[in-house]
Amino acid sequence: MLFWNLVFFIIACLVLVKSSNWLLKSLIKISGFFHVSEFSVGFIVLAISTSLPEMFVGIMSAIRKTPLLSLGNVIGSNILDLTIVIGITALLAKTIKIEAKTIKKDIIYMLVIMSLPIVLAIDHHFWFLFNLFPNMIQGLSRIDGAILLSIFVYYIWSLLRQQKSFHKEIEKTTKKELLHFLILYVISTALLLISSEFVVEYANNLALDLNISNILIGLFIVSLGTSLPELMMETNSVLNHHNNLAIGDLIGSVIANSTLVLGVTAIVYPITGDFLTFFTSAIFMILIGFIFMTFSESNSELTWREGLSLIFLYIFFIIVETYMRTNI
Repeated sequence: MLFWNLVFFIIACLVLVKSSNWLLKSLIKISGFFHVSEFSVGFIVLAISTSLPEMFVGIMSAIRKTPLLSLGNVIGSNILDLTIVIGITALLAKTIKIEAKTIKKDIIYMLVIMSLPIVLAIDHHFWFLFNLFPNMIQGLSRIDGAILLSIFVYYIWSLLRQQKSFHKEIEKTTKKELLHFLILYVISTALLLISSEFVVEYANNLALDLNISNILIGLFIVSLGTSLPELMMETNSVLNHHNNLAIGDLIGSVIANSTLVLGVTAIVYPITGDFLTFFTSAIFMILIGFIFMTFSESNSELTWREGLSLIFLYIFFIIVETYMRTNI
């Protein structure tokens, strides 16, 4: 049973990635019909699109009342984005230039925003430990979800205000092409919805077969599949000399995962469970975010050596987490 659950899980992940690629392509073309900057497309269009696998997995896991799978997926995806994805991208590009001051500021915002879900979760446990509100929901409540969504909307609004800082635009799309890509958009969205349901179903089956928690399945397995769109998007961007697009997608994906995905998931079904199960991974995620910010601000570029360091950092994370799960 374990073998077939793994096979069907991999197939569902492949369909999820392929449909997200179609959706990504259609949204780029649709955005080309309007006159928007490369960085804004990187965040508002591409980042949200490449976060759609996490979004649909989050919604389905919430509907199935296993939201910890989504939490593990978000933490794992953010760590993968800031290590493996950007690390491989830097290795291929040799050097990723980060010239615009606005991007540097958004990297700082990213670090703050990705920490917010952890702060909200700690708040519940802080009061719980002091027995002030012993019946308070532990984790992310629907109110927390609403707060995260509000922050996401505010960030998009602030990004639109600073769009004038970026003048490079996506290639224009004709009206005839627009209809074609609108149809592709609808089809790919439907495939995303169906495949994400199967990803959640077989991930839950794997958790039962391996006798481990849903959050660990999300952290180590599901996140690998849902991070593939970001990897393909960012490598293609830098190889075609669109550094702003790649960095915009990275920042946007992390922010969208931390606010939009977790916000929607928590509103559908509150994320509750053992806080300590994800605490160490969450702290590691924030640490990696800080290291990435430090690398990006040094000489306004990300070198291949720094990219390689980020890849080794992910390997270290896997070793530490595996040791903790088996010995503690």
